Amino acid sequence: MLTHLGIRDIVLIERLELQIGNGLGVLTGETGAGKSILLDALGLALGRRADAGLVRAGAAQGVVTAAFEVAEKHPAFALLAEQGLEVAEEGIVLRRVVTADGKSRAFVNDQAVSVGLLRRLGDTLVEIHGQNDEQGLIDSAVHRALLDDYAGLSRDAEALKGRYRAFRDAEAALKEAEATAEQARRDEDYLRHVVAELEDLKPVAGEEEELAGQRSLLQAGEKLAVAMQEAEAALLGGERGGGVEARLRNSLRALERVADRAPDQVAAAAQAAEAALDAVARYAQELEATSRRLDLDPQKLERVEERLFALRAAARKHGVPVSDLARLTEQFAERLALIDNQAASLGKLAKAAAEARAAFSAGAEALSAARRKAAAKLDKAVAAELGPLKLGAAKFQTAVDTLPPEQWTSDGADRVTFQAATNPGSAPGSLAKIASGGELSRFMLALRVVLAGRGDAGTLIFDEVDRGVGGATAAAVGERLARLAGKVQVLVVTHSPQVAAKGGEHWRIAKREAGPAKARTTITEVTPLSRDERREEIARMLAGATITDAARAAADDLLLQKA
Repeated sequence: MLTHLGIRDIVLIERLELQIGNGLGVLTGETGAGKSILLDALGLALGRRADAGLVRAGAAQGVVTAAFEVAEKHPAFALLAEQGLEVAEEGIVLRRVVTADGKSRAFVNDQAVSVGLLRRLGDTLVEIHGQNDEQGLIDSAVHRALLDDYAGLSRDAEALKGRYRAFRDAEAALKEAEATAEQARRDEDYLRHVVAELEDLKPVAGEEEELAGQRSLLQAGEKLAVAMQEAEAALLGGERGGGVEARLRNSLRALERVADRAPDQVAAAAQAAEAALDAVARYAQELEATSRRLDLDPQKLERVEERLFALRAAARKHGVPVSDLARLTEQFAERLALIDNQAASLGKLAKAAAEARAAFSAGAEALSAARRKAAAKLDKAVAAELGPLKLGAAKFQTAVDTLPPEQWTSDGADRVTFQAATNPGSAPGSLAKIASGGELSRFMLALRVVLAGRGDAGTLIFDEVDRGVGGATAAAVGERLARLAGKVQVLVVTHSPQVAAKGGEHWRIAKREAGPAKARTTITEVTPLSRDERREEIARMLAGATITDAARAAADDLLLQKA
């Protein structure tokens, strides 16, 4: 709900700070006092159109701030999260700045936003019913959700969304498979040739790296063999046996000849010599093993290079890396298999799509029946409210129209619209076109009373909902506004004392002159009224310029009726 409204330098309002409570708040004042200015200013904070004419004469800019207390799961928070904006624990604060040249800036919780986002947020927070406001209940986009909420069908509608997603996913899968199969049929000869070619090649993942490694070894095989031979010759010492091993053995035998004379002195040296002999023996074995492993077959090198060339040529042909050839072979084979087995495959997908469509259609039909039943109940409830509001000749109708399949949505197969006819015999039409001014506001009031608590907006504003009515009808308007205010916050601009007396809070809007004598200016002030001040204001509304004791007594009666 709206908790605070701050206005600075807007039209005739110099500075205004209103603290607003829940329940029903009424705004009264003489004609021309500036009640519309207050709504225009609030409209700025809600993202409505701005122009330079709204800035008070002589001021550089005008500023409007509206603070809201919002329930935890209110849709406004989803909008803020969608835009990556921080959410303040104390609520949501909308602010609009308009400069004297007509430019404007918008803020949410002191974070700069677009005016479009401000408008979207404002539409979830406040619903204004007046002569020029096409939002809230007038917006046909919300009628279906309001009907579902009224009838307790929101859970069924949410379940239908799941069926719709399954239905659309199944249809998309079928269409994709059909398009792939059709393309495959056009490419069948090419596919068969390519699959045969690739299957004959039999590419294996990782094969290119392995072949490249083999080729490198084979190309270096002769040099490696020469190196092995030179290493072995250096180790063994050639034919004369002057190799490392022979010298080590001679050295060890020399030690052994004197070992019995000084065992302690030569033992360590003898052990080192034996270890060296073992190491030389292992080295010789590795040289021999490496020589045996060398592959010097020139034909094998040729075969490896031919295979590598064939793989790379195929990869260039198909525009993929060699490593993707195996996967490409599988893909082409699958497309070919789709041609060969397309009847069975497409049949399964078509069956799944038909089943999903039937499930959605059945769910949508059941929801449509429930909506029509609820629509009749809603129409009857609204009709009961129209008579006391001097709209007895009017007719309200909730139209639930079945859409063609191509227009089905996740919300079902229906278009739900609230319609009305104000004259007997005339055809029902859009709520936005059937009336204007107070008549439309009263129609909205009747509908809102029936739908009390439904919808997102926590604040409802009615601008001159009592226009053209008085007496018992005005009392009925006030009674319904008070009843509605038990569910949501309601603010009403009124000329009716019967309506004003129903308010929990009451503000008087008035003009006064200010400033020095030679530079007098007119400003609009909004004053919260005490109990006695309310009595005087309601008496003024009853009697006019001259307030009589009888008018005060009548005001007391109205206030007592409210209590």
